[in-house]
Amino acid sequence: MSDPEGAGQAAASPSPSASGHRSPQAAPPAPHPLPLPVVDNHCHLDMGRDGADRPDLADTLAAAATVGVDRVVQIGCELESARWTAQVVTQHPGLVGGVALHPNEAPRLAADGLLDDALSEIEALAGGPRIRVVGETGLDYYRTGPEGRAAQHESFRAHIEMAKRLDRTLQIHDRDSHDDVLATLADVGAPERTVMHCFSGDIDMATECVRRGYHLSFAGTVTFKNARALRNALSVVPLELLLVETDAPYLTPSPHRGATNAPYLIPLTVRAMADVLNVAVPTLCAALSANSERLYGPW
Repeated sequence: MSDPEGAGQAAASPSPSASGHRSPQAAPPAPHPLPLPVVDNHCHLDMGRDGADRPDLADTLAAAATVGVDRVVQIGCELESARWTAQVVTQHPGLVGGVALHPNEAPRLAADGLLDDALSEIEALAGGPRIRVVGETGLDYYRTGPEGRAAQHESFRAHIEMAKRLDRTLQIHDRDSHDDVLATLADVGAPERTVMHCFSGDIDMATECVRRGYHLSFAGTVTFKNARALRNALSVVPLELLLVETDAPYLTPSPHRGATNAPYLIPLTVRAMADVLNVAVPTLCAALSANSERLYGPW
């Protein structure tokens, strides 16, 4: 979960419903469908943007399926959203889930003496058969200052060990903390299946992640005009280590940057990635789908 565009961006409505209904402030139009189905590797369907109501889940999934996004990884990264995630993934066959304590939650919980209990509840939820991910966890030095870093590191290490105990894929949140994230993963020992969610590093970091066998997931940020360094990083990632995500409701791809994001907009990011990689869109779609199934199992 990230919002590097800032709170000052104008909010837009949730994704259009399957019936075509739009709220007074219309969402971006649906892009041209993908030729083969893909997975939204990371989104937050429990969240509206900038105080908006939660989008209708059935409508959101139907709109995504219409453009070829037929499977979604829903991430709950604080206790309330983790509980919600564990429930809804049992009700919708297009969903699997991930649960964790977001790095910015850890210092708040630690200050109240609740971090250990919260981690225990996350581990219990992560044991559910349709919870395939421990995450997003990691480090965030953008919103949490030095006084909160010890709690973030404690929580991050606990989640890494949890993912290994439960044989779950680990999804990493990394904001302004690249070196420490990589150092912690090396020190604790990364799980066999590790994903850098919403990758934001440079070409050198991407090269190191590839060397370690981590998967790199790219969001709508890779379409932004000023994201040349991120596109350079994408260019060195082999197809077998690539994923795509929305991080909805944030990080909406161009040309709709600043609007509310949703899984139905993934085709814009996939086509931008294919251009950078100089591969055919069907080839990229097939790789993204296969990688997702390898990481998370069948839906």
